[in-house]
Amino acid sequence: MERKKPLILITNDDGITSHGIKALVSVAKDFGDVCVIAPDKPQSGMGHAITVHSGITVSEASFPGAKLAFSCTGTPADCVKLGKYHLLQQKPDLCLSGINHGANMSLNVIYSGTMSAALEGALEGIPSIGISLCNNSTEAKMDTSAKVTRILIETFMSNKPDQNLCLNVNIPDVPFEEMKGLRFCRQGKGNWKEYYKERKHADGKEYLWLTGKFENFEPANSDTDLWALNNNYVSLVPVHGDMTNYKELEKGKEWELRWG
Repeated sequence: MERKKPLILITNDDGITSHGIKALVSVAKDFGDVCVIAPDKPQSGMGHAITVHSGITVSEASFPGAKLAFSCTGTPADCVKLGKYHLLQQKPDLCLSGINHGANMSLNVIYSGTMSAALEGALEGIPSIGISLCNNSTEAKMDTSAKVTRILIETFMSNKPDQNLCLNVNIPDVPFEEMKGLRFCRQGKGNWKEYYKERKHADGKEYLWLTGKFENFEPANSDTDLWALNNNYVSLVPVHGDMTNYKELEKGKEWELRWG
């Protein structure tokens, strides 16, 4: 009996026409039947937003390497929900989000549409990977990322991952030959020192543009994703939806009040 191919759901937050998602599909098609469901426009920084106050328009699309492809007006997380509950006839075996144009290390994971789509997959019981290249350019070359992604998918699938596993993967922007390997890490501690620039539209109307610089609070710690990327390792951080601060939970039990 012919073995059924895995069904791989692919999405992103840069939009269905981005270079990153094309590179991802070109690799993933060798591992199973690919279905692309992606936003019809860039959705970076959307986090885990879902559409609840308006309708979502879905359109069939043509996508080389994919068995099925759809673009939609929803968010990255919407794309995963649409796949599982409406557009696909079976639950995907794997969800891949990316390849994102820009890093999603450390605190960035909270804001990332790429990682929120991957996390949504894991919450729905689909092993998931969010993949990002540390280069923000929309024209960034994806050759090295494609090689890394091939190794990553092959390793991931051969190890029979837990259905709720979600990996945050970041790839340094260096030639493949300069990479030292894959490294499992914890999320590094850092934050953005942000400010708003005042700008003007062509009609003279003023607007504000958010910008800033990332600060690494623990540059010497070799177990973080920030250290790994700075030292030419591909960083892999397992993430999940449980945002409980267990240290504070234990401390907080001392505050508990007993009623009657």
